[in-house]
Amino acid sequence: MIKRAITATLMGSLLAACVYTPPTEPQVLAVQPGSLGLGATAAPVIGEKWWTAFGDPQLDRLVDQALSGSPTLAAALARLRAAQAEISGSRAGTYPQLTFDAQDQRTRFSANYIIPPPTGGSTQWIGTVQANLAWSLDLFGKQDAAIAKSRASAEAIALDATAARLALAGAVTQAYVALARAYVLADVAQDAVHQREGISTLTATRVRTGLETSAASKIAEARAAGAKVDLVRAKALTDIAVHQIAALMGRGADAYTITRPKLNTDALALPETLPADLLARRADIAAALARVDAATAGRERARLAFYPDVNLLGSAGWAAIGLGPLFTSSAAQYGVGPAIHLPIFDAGALRAEYAGATARVDQAVADYNAAVTSAIREAADAITDLRSLHDQAGELAHMRSAADESYRLAEQRYKSGLSPQLTALNAQDIVLQARRQDAALSTDIIAARVTLVMALGGGFVKEKTHE
Repeated sequence: MIKRAITATLMGSLLAACVYTPPTEPQVLAVQPGSLGLGATAAPVIGEKWWTAFGDPQLDRLVDQALSGSPTLAAALARLRAAQAEISGSRAGTYPQLTFDAQDQRTRFSANYIIPPPTGGSTQWIGTVQANLAWSLDLFGKQDAAIAKSRASAEAIALDATAARLALAGAVTQAYVALARAYVLADVAQDAVHQREGISTLTATRVRTGLETSAASKIAEARAAGAKVDLVRAKALTDIAVHQIAALMGRGADAYTITRPKLNTDALALPETLPADLLARRADIAAALARVDAATAGRERARLAFYPDVNLLGSAGWAAIGLGPLFTSSAAQYGVGPAIHLPIFDAGALRAEYAGATARVDQAVADYNAAVTSAIREAADAITDLRSLHDQAGELAHMRSAADESYRLAEQRYKSGLSPQLTALNAQDIVLQARRQDAALSTDIIAARVTLVMALGGGFVKEKTHE
């Protein structure tokens, strides 16, 4: 009964293993650039140090310091060095391996075993000194596939490091633009304080002359106090932007001495449609493609595991009982010859590994497809946002002109007693809103240009494979 149960269990396990066989052919296809609706022309070349186009030496210095001192970038470079070491390790497997072993052990020999007396039953030193040679002939290219996988993985990590560097430069520039935005909004907030205080002073004068009520004076005072709150908040935003830049640089409060930005608002000529060479400009796309290559090489390595390993083995040295004869000619021993390892039955382990490697190819291809669609969306969004901001600029200029004239007239009528305070305050609210939007729009356009630069690759240029 026990024998039957064991047999049934084994058969059931074998049958269960055969119920589902994972596919060993890739199931996911990479998207083709021609099917993505990209434009017909390439975008203008973006320089490696594109941020210098803004003409602000302080920004140039901050980006350079960030690229040399960021902990995030240092971690990416450390991963690159580890990947390069893996290439060296894979390549080392193609060369002969030589080792040396030596030991000397005090041993008591059994008197009732294969060694006869007087050695049997005695305690002796037993020593061996031996050099060993092992050389994988790699007749079927297994080591080559491993090297290809390591090289492609290192290339992907190198591209990740490049992408991290580009992203860091973009993040510092965006934070610097945010600092410029905070300064212009602080200027508007300061002007708002002056305007609110002007209305408050005018209202107080009218109250003293009996032309206005005390309630109107308190309303004007409240508006002036609110403007001061906005000013405090705007100034705080400048400090926060400075803190962010310092953090991106890997610095602390010692870097909080950043002064007001002086940016050229007309910098960077950029395309208005998706460029034909978008995918070639993106480091993250290149990294995803390198990971597809690495997974493909890993799949080839798993396929070659079905083939035999053929090695050349050799050894030479001495072995003896007792220290005296250890290095004599009679104690010498040596040998050389081939060794072969061929998998016969492994219960499907090699096929499972092959299927797993195939699945990793599918995953890498799917990740590449996702990176491609994400890159297109980012670029399209950035182009749309920049176009929208330019369109808003024209409408905002008209709004600003109308708001200024409305406030001028309302203030004059309020001074002359021809209109109530509420009309002047409402007109003032509109002009302040227009000024805030106008002040923010100029820096928003710069920020949108930086976003588009990053969506177009941030100046990435594909280099030779990193090894």
